[in-house]
Amino acid sequence: MLEYEEFCFRARLESGTLEAWIAAGWLIPAKTEPGRAFSEADLARVQLIQDLTRDLGVNDEGIAVILDLIDQIHGLRRSLKSLSAALGSLPPEARATIQRQLGAARQ
Repeated sequence: MLEYEEFCFRARLESGTLEAWIAAGWLIPAKTEPGRAFSEADLARVQLIQDLTRDLGVNDEGIAVILDLIDQIHGLRRSLKSLSAALGSLPPEARATIQRQLGAARQ
């Protein structure tokens, strides 16, 4: 985890911009004893926001929509991973039945 100052430095963000992005819900730092901390994933998210705004000219409303959609995709991936693990623990006959039903539903 990165402390506030180190995160600003590595992300090349001014503290005012970081605070605005936190207030907008674009970044959600972890609460730690000395204050707030950020992850490497937060750094990647900052890079995405910067790319979208600087390189593609996406406005704040567009950023909010894009980040929401990305968060939904990540949530769906977590759900699918959990579902896959649960299905993997079923007996082979049950997995085969589910696969047949999925195949029939696609048609």
